[in-house]
Amino acid sequence: MECSALWRSERGATPPKRVILADDTTNADTAYRLACEGTALLWRGDFQNAKQLLKALAKRADNVPARKRKKAAQEIALVDAFHLHRLAQSQRARMLGMLLIPFNSDYSIPLRRAPDAKVALTEAWGPADAAAGNSVASLRELSGITSAHEWRRVGVEIAALGEAPDNRIHPHYGVFSPVRGEYINLVATAHLPKPPTGQDSIVAFDIGTGTGVLSAVLVRRGVGKVVATDQDPRALACARDNLERLGVAGQVQVVEADLFPEGQASLVVCNPPWLPARPSSPLEHAVYDEGSRMLMSFLKGLPAHLAPKGEGWLILSNLAEHLGLRTREELLAAFESNGLRVISRIDAKPLHAKATDVTDPLHEARSREVTSLWRLAPVK
Repeated sequence: MECSALWRSERGATPPKRVILADDTTNADTAYRLACEGTALLWRGDFQNAKQLLKALAKRADNVPARKRKKAAQEIALVDAFHLHRLAQSQRARMLGMLLIPFNSDYSIPLRRAPDAKVALTEAWGPADAAAGNSVASLRELSGITSAHEWRRVGVEIAALGEAPDNRIHPHYGVFSPVRGEYINLVATAHLPKPPTGQDSIVAFDIGTGTGVLSAVLVRRGVGKVVATDQDPRALACARDNLERLGVAGQVQVVEADLFPEGQASLVVCNPPWLPARPSSPLEHAVYDEGSRMLMSFLKGLPAHLAPKGEGWLILSNLAEHLGLRTREELLAAFESNGLRVISRIDAKPLHAKATDVTDPLHEARSREVTSLWRLAPVK
């Protein structure tokens, strides 16, 4: 019997060429073999059993003997380890994405013991459309959507925004969550430029605002006006929502733009993706910046958008340098070639779990990572 449904994939994966039905009688070894071969399994059994099967598939995918991991780490350069790690991640995601879940046109899930994920799916996919009919997506994608919904519902507490409960950022699906606090703390503590003569406060630009967290921090620090830009509709909606929740929407103008808004500012802040590599899905654009496009475009346009005596704050990790993806000399040369000088640099060590995880294939690089706030100004 043939049937059809709308294919949904946030990471842009193509629909599987072969799909078979699977249920509670399908064992993990069979499912793993089929998934590795590129055969998708459309689940018709108990939803909770599907979750257990996905965990079993992940366990098999991650079951690399410690001796092999150690040997690989010793025999290849870090840059090669990075690319192999990315390849392994892609292959793992492709395999785990072969376990599919059906959805009715109203986003209900026609499986036993299935949760009500309508709100989460509406946040990710937009309002349900009966005309679009039924749809299919991977259970892994559904798990990501429901997890993102919980992050959005509960929020992330940001110490730099003051005391709880009025210090939470609520990331939307597809918008990078501010879980790494060191870059926020750098913006919260760096010395602000002085206001122009005759003015009480400064104007700041927040380039690539995402959740709007840095704009909110700047306002809480006394910046009079912030223009926050982004080109992702999800990020723009997320930033507006967070700024309204925090009560600072009146001081922040959220603008759709590729990098800079019109005009000049005394402070221009940018926290671009830190790794110059190709993102494999829309969700990775906050981490990977192919060819350092955003970084280089920011440096090129910065001098023209700085008011007299203004400065740009570039927040950047040196992880790319430790991985062999970019050198410090190349970064400094980019400053110079765009007519910029370094006023000072403020460093912070990361506090996230991966920095101390010795089982991480990139542990050697992560253990030496430093996040820096570069204070830049035009060459006089």
